[in-house]
Amino acid sequence: MSEQNKVPGTGGDHYVPYEERTGKESIVYFTRDLSAEGLQRIYGRISESLTGKVGIKLHTGEPHGPNIIPRPWVESLIQNKLPEGTIVETNTYYDGGRYTTEDHRKTLEVNGWTFCPVDIMDEEGTTALPVKDGKWFDEMHMGSHITDYDSMFVLTHFKGHSKGGFGGSNKNIGIGCADGRIGKKMIHTTPGSDDMWDISNEEFMERMTESAKAVTDHFGTHISYVNVLRNMSVSCDCEGVAAEPVVTPNIGILASLDILAIDQASVDLVYALKEDDRKALVERIESRHGLRQLSYMKELHMGNDRYQLIDIDHDDAVITLADAVKDVLPFKE
Repeated sequence: MSEQNKVPGTGGDHYVPYEERTGKESIVYFTRDLSAEGLQRIYGRISESLTGKVGIKLHTGEPHGPNIIPRPWVESLIQNKLPEGTIVETNTYYDGGRYTTEDHRKTLEVNGWTFCPVDIMDEEGTTALPVKDGKWFDEMHMGSHITDYDSMFVLTHFKGHSKGGFGGSNKNIGIGCADGRIGKKMIHTTPGSDDMWDISNEEFMERMTESAKAVTDHFGTHISYVNVLRNMSVSCDCEGVAAEPVVTPNIGILASLDILAIDQASVDLVYALKEDDRKALVERIESRHGLRQLSYMKELHMGNDRYQLIDIDHDDAVITLADAVKDVLPFKE
């Protein structure tokens, strides 16, 4: 997006404080309990919308990825709360451990995702979902199996990202449901370009968000979100063992029925940390113009950037961001 055409306040390197936001408030649940038990408790707050056949959109990681959501947490959640659930993924746009379905299944085995079905949704091709009111797309190509599911549970490891600045629920479905050959290319690459990663900054955030909107529109009220704010490297889990060391403190787990509210709250909690604790992740977010994900979700009416933060550890009290992060400790392995 050129400077002359940029809408005031939508620059992806400009953080908008809570008091400057307008509109309705959504509900975001919060727990400090980073454990299998904490994940199950907070899942219970947003589970009622998940009916029928449920796809669990999870980033399962490159081989031996160190920062992904711990496999035992997910296994316990599925066994106790989602026994009929299926983890859903798609192949990658880049050449790596998940580029082909064959290699992807080998990586799933290496990383221990063998305790429930895993559906690589683009294994048998693509389907096009409509993008309503998009600037860049009228439709987005997804793994064809996405239409096999009645509901989607978006279980996201919140962290940095080399292209998106941060990876939250928006990235998890916007990139993660797009198929590896057509959809992801539509998001990352200008047609005819020799550089597969040539789309960046505001335009990349908008393309990714329009893809996510196709998914949220498809599932309607039958989609819910959990973000796990743990092991938040500035690198995405797609970088596997090459990810930058974690320096940002662990914070907790968030849950919501509102994709914008949960990603906004995740970003807000990072910005609420002490300067030395937040600077690496904030620099990654702002240098990639990642905050445009949030303002564009709002423009596309995907949710609210204002919310009540409900502390499920303390009798569902409404708390401030400062309350949520006041006891966090510097990250240690």
